[in-house]
Amino acid sequence: MASANSAEARATAAGAPGTPQYLPASVQGAVKILVTGPFGVGKTTLVGSLSEITPLRTEETMTAASSAVDDLTGRGDKTTTTVALDFGRITLNPRLALYLFGTPGQQRFWPLWDDLSRGALGAIAMVDLRRPDESFDVLGRLEEQQIPFAVAVNTFPDTPSYPEDELRSALDLLPDVPILFCDARDRRAAYDLLIDFVGHLHATAVLELQR
Repeated sequence: MASANSAEARATAAGAPGTPQYLPASVQGAVKILVTGPFGVGKTTLVGSLSEITPLRTEETMTAASSAVDDLTGRGDKTTTTVALDFGRITLNPRLALYLFGTPGQQRFWPLWDDLSRGALGAIAMVDLRRPDESFDVLGRLEEQQIPFAVAVNTFPDTPSYPEDELRSALDLLPDVPILFCDARDRRAAYDLLIDFVGHLHATAVLELQR
């Protein structure tokens, strides 16, 4: 049984991001993980930090037409938004690959969100503690669709700090939902987040990691 935090997995993470790379011939299976959350929480950044290949992105420049529906408060440097999906890949071990699907954050793209969620073994639900209320709808949808998930707090420079029990209560999380923290821009921190999440799926028998 391969450990999620094995030296092999960490060596894969340490490779240069975006390096062109084909799947090893030994890979016999793949699993699908969603990276989801509200608008502007860092989903595209996280997928880009994690992927061992150049990620597929479907970002478009934001226009005045979206100003009435996409709140840019506190997001002054954001000029693009995902309109379909982000896609990345990680080789977990010689036999198993993990595909990352980043979802759009706005409600008008939720029909696409439903399509992307089909077949997912789990989801990383990103949260911005500066505006936690924006995460309620996404967390509710994950619970309705019974997709195992972990909450990943993206630590922006001005992210407030709360005790875990207070945070769990504020987000109305069940006791078995992990709360993890990372800076989505930091590849090592992002990969440690993924290792913890894959370990959670493995421990709860959702994901079988075989050599």
